[in-house]
Amino acid sequence: MLKRALGAAALTLMVATTSVSAQNGAPAAKEPVSQGRPLSEWIADLKGAAPLTRNAAAYEIASLGPAAAAAVPALIEALDDPVAVVRFPVTVALGEIGSGAAAAIPRLKQMMEEEINDEIAASAKRAIRRIQPTALGEN
Repeated sequence: MLKRALGAAALTLMVATTSVSAQNGAPAAKEPVSQGRPLSEWIADLKGAAPLTRNAAAYEIASLGPAAAAAVPALIEALDDPVAVVRFPVTVALGEIGSGAAAAIPRLKQMMEEEINDEIAASAKRAIRRIQPTALGEN
């Protein structure tokens, strides 16, 4: 009889635990990770003191592709970095994110016209083509 009582108690506990888990919903999607670090850390590195840190962060974000869409606002801000070696990989990252980076198109168009570094201006154009090809008005 004691075995039945313990079995019933265990079953009740298991059902209650499962019910609470189901009410909480599915766990939130995990943040994308590159080189063992989550996207949020790479985004923070976009504001690092050293240009090499900012450059590496932009390339790591680019490696995450569309999964890095949460980085778009920080990448748009980084397009104004005073160092060309940072601005270039930022344009690459926006292009790799693709359509999720549509908010960057106005600033990328501005870079195409105003950027003094031809490689960065060309990379901005390539990024637009990857994000939304029709935004360039080309046939």
